[in-house]
Amino acid sequence: MSATAAAWSFGLALAGYLAFAVRVIGPARGDTRARLLLGALAATALWAACSLTVGMLPGNASMAAAGTADALRYGAWFAFLWRVLHDEQFDASPRVLGAFVTIAVALVASVLLGEPFGPVTGARAGLLLRLGLAVFGLVLLEQLVRRVQPQMRWSIKPLAMALAGIFGIDLFFYADAVLFAHLDPDIWLARGFANAIVLPFLAIATARNTGWTIDLHLSRGAVMQSSALLASGAFLLAVAAAGYFVRYFGGDWGRALSIELVFAAALVVALVASSGKFRSYLRVFVSKHFFSYRYDYREAWLSFTRTLSTESAGQTLSVRTVNALADLVESPAGALFVREESRGYVPSARWNMRANGAVVRADDPLAMFLARTGWIVSVDECRAHPERYDGLAIPDAIAALASPWLIVPLMSGAELPAFAVLTTPRAPIDVDWEVRDLLKTASRQAASYLGHVRATEALLEARKFDAFNRMSAFIVHDLKNLISQLSLMLRNAKRHRDNAEFQADMLATVEHVVERMNGLMVQLRSGSSPVANARQVDLAAIVRRVCAAKRDPRVRITLDAVRPTFVVAHEDRLERVIGHLLQNAIDASLPEGEVGVTLAMDDRFVIVRVADRGVGMSAEFVRERLFKPFQTTKAAGMGIGVYESSQYLSSIGGEIRVDSEEGAGTRVEMRLPRVDVGDAPGDTVIKEQVA
Repeated sequence: MSATAAAWSFGLALAGYLAFAVRVIGPARGDTRARLLLGALAATALWAACSLTVGMLPGNASMAAAGTADALRYGAWFAFLWRVLHDEQFDASPRVLGAFVTIAVALVASVLLGEPFGPVTGARAGLLLRLGLAVFGLVLLEQLVRRVQPQMRWSIKPLAMALAGIFGIDLFFYADAVLFAHLDPDIWLARGFANAIVLPFLAIATARNTGWTIDLHLSRGAVMQSSALLASGAFLLAVAAAGYFVRYFGGDWGRALSIELVFAAALVVALVASSGKFRSYLRVFVSKHFFSYRYDYREAWLSFTRTLSTESAGQTLSVRTVNALADLVESPAGALFVREESRGYVPSARWNMRANGAVVRADDPLAMFLARTGWIVSVDECRAHPERYDGLAIPDAIAALASPWLIVPLMSGAELPAFAVLTTPRAPIDVDWEVRDLLKTASRQAASYLGHVRATEALLEARKFDAFNRMSAFIVHDLKNLISQLSLMLRNAKRHRDNAEFQADMLATVEHVVERMNGLMVQLRSGSSPVANARQVDLAAIVRRVCAAKRDPRVRITLDAVRPTFVVAHEDRLERVIGHLLQNAIDASLPEGEVGVTLAMDDRFVIVRVADRGVGMSAEFVRERLFKPFQTTKAAGMGIGVYESSQYLSSIGGEIRVDSEEGAGTRVEMRLPRVDVGDAPGDTVIKEQVA
């Protein structure tokens, strides 16, 4: 036999069983099963060491030691199985003890009869006894699996598979020796590899039965990497076998075809290794078949917290929240809907998902269901069995997303400030209690993060308003000085009305005051609430008046107006809002540009549209910044106008919608509740060019 092959075979088994024994030697002090398992592992390691000695230094002494160690190995495993069979989850029979006594006698007899390596003469009885031990071991395993209670079969199956491999290879070895009257060296060498190969099964069984050890922990990462390595090795062996046959039977093309086969196999390995879907399938497979719990909660929680708290370029906290929740369940994409006071739940962030402007109303059945129950909604289950969710129907805003799978509420106490929508995972995952509990706990943690950030933003906003108020105080002071100048000028005007020099100075003073006041008006945009009550006003008249006042020689303003059109509002505030929207359009337009103003109505609203073909705004700016205070694209703007306009329109039941594209212009819609007045004509359209 080859000494190198024996070194690899039994050396691998020796190293593996010693490492496993060292791993359980600490916790083995506290439990009988653990101590017996440790003894079986140590006996197997001893047998591997003696067999390695036979391969390196063959002789009668080394062969006798190997035979004794083999019998000791059988005895250790039988003792461990005897203890396992007497656990409370087994229906053990009193006859089992008698069978073990008989086997103990057989073990002693097999040692006394010896196991010569070579032609078998007088040792046939010893080989028959060893063959009987292997058969008894397999029968015992069959009894083990059959007698265990059904709910415990899952935990004992890896042990049965491992010992079936050990006893099975020995059955083949001794049956061949008895049949051909000679111990086959190749099968003898294979025993070492076989005992090493079953070690992962023993590790899995030990991890599933925590009573066998006290604190044995098998890393999921190690199991996944080992599984990937095992799959890769099997694939490479298959490729090697195929390459051999191709080269052997391929004639002149055999060598070239085998090279092409290896090249193709390398491409397949690279593709699979870089595939996120394959890794997802592997993680799900390992968690499902190798562990009693789906998740390593410590690693899952650390990864979730790391993703949530680590700031990265281009990712806001909302995006990181979606990313962290999706990673927990292997979801490739998701979106976060955050509640806004006036609009409901709007999509404020998305991860690997296209933009969707759909909004879920605050009074939508889905939002009310999530706020009331805090349940995680499976979209497919809700569609198939709506009775499990109190007859809930998935709203169109969610159904329009790409492959919606789970709706995860982010609860903050009894409030629902946001919810996340996750898409279908790469590998199928059963949404069981474990998935729901993990997502529920993680979502509450994410909600606390979001709440903290929103509170910080509110504080910053309040500070900005405080700074704005301080600025207003300075402006009021300047206005007071200007008023003083005008008052002084008026008092002197009665005495010096005929003085040409005084008149020139008065004109210069007035020009200076007007210039200063215009500068102050550019800086100050009042946000105070109107004092007078809202009343019915003619919106068409206001629009015409604003368009006339905003004439600009650089930009042409066109007006399409329905007359008359009535709404309930404050006339001065409404005029200011329309003037602001029109001025923004004029400022954004290029010289010789055009701004179109349209007044229309539908069944519920009167709509004022202001459209320009100017510089436009990015979709991100419109979605995330336009309606917030102190956010602007103008070099000299304060970012108050759109915020003030939106707040005022919301207070009277209206809203502003913006559709803009950089370089293509902007269209703004101001929508106000419609008021029907008698038989006033509502479909007469006036088309005119204001400037």
